[in-house]
Amino acid sequence: MLAIRTLKTISLALMTVLLGISPAFAHGKGMYASKAEAQKRAQEIGCSTSHQNNGRWMPCSDERELHKQLRKQ
Repeated sequence: MLAIRTLKTISLALMTVLLGISPAFAHGKGMYASKAEAQKRAQEIGCSTSHQNNGRWMPCSDERELHKQLRKQ
């Protein structure tokens, strides 16, 4: 599992450097300016809370839970 996580991290870093993409871009559509917006989306996808990420708000308690719920969709 650690090897897979390391490989994903290296791949993301490489794409960021080669393509000039910000890692935050991947979650651009899942980030909200207000807690209320993120909370509304959280309830739509089956989460009960929201969390802050770099000054913005995201659905679910953390990104792991968010991805878990999105895979169920």
